[in-house]
Amino acid sequence: MGKEGKYIYAIIETRQERNFGPIGIGGRGDEVLTIGYNDVSMVISSHPMTKFVVNRENMLTHERVIEEVMKEFNSVLPVRFGCLASNANEIRNLLDRRYREIKSFLRDMEHKVELGVKGMWKNMNVIFKEIAEENKEIKKSKKKIMRDKGKKNIQATIEVGKMVEETLIKKKEEEAERIVDALRRTTFDHKLNKTMGEEMFMNAAFLVDKGREKEFDNVMDDLNQEYKKRIKFMYVGPLPVFNFVNIVVYPEEWEK
Repeated sequence: MGKEGKYIYAIIETRQERNFGPIGIGGRGDEVLTIGYNDVSMVISSHPMTKFVVNRENMLTHERVIEEVMKEFNSVLPVRFGCLASNANEIRNLLDRRYREIKSFLRDMEHKVELGVKGMWKNMNVIFKEIAEENKEIKKSKKKIMRDKGKKNIQATIEVGKMVEETLIKKKEEEAERIVDALRRTTFDHKLNKTMGEEMFMNAAFLVDKGREKEFDNVMDDLNQEYKKRIKFMYVGPLPVFNFVNIVVYPEEWEK
């Protein structure tokens, strides 16, 4: 039988030992417990000390455990997915070494949650038409290509494609900025993440006080109404504050 280690989910502020139930990662029904030092604790479950499997099921379990902890604690610091320690003593040593840093993070994240907002254009034909109308150079080049369509005009078509792509990137940034401006007054911080595909122009995370979630909801309702013909919003939360605190436990931590 292989050696058992401790899989780490998050850090919380508590002196009491806690048991969150048999919801641990790996599908074995391992109990999710706490291991503490002073008044801070790591949320852990047992896991074999073998190469960790990175898959969707494990990632979702990691997030679900943290969300379960969030139901009871006002400040929860997520630990990056896939962190394993050899034993309880190593966890306590880490908490000891990084105690002041952890306490500072816990204070900063108290009563805060992450809310995610993605914005996608509903009709890309409308967007490309706007690009052609707003950019005189693109408009002029397209007309020239149409006039010369019987001739070899491959290079001109490629150049227009590049201009459209560059203008689309700029348009995404401008559209995202308008939406973020409407939401930022209810938040402490925000982060713009990478978008995917032509339709998505915004993929943002917002750090919000729990007492202002309803205010944020109301702004989202207003945005949905204002842009109902143009934009589809995907709004999720409350989530663990992965985009604002995601503590990394490097393998070398355990060797110090």
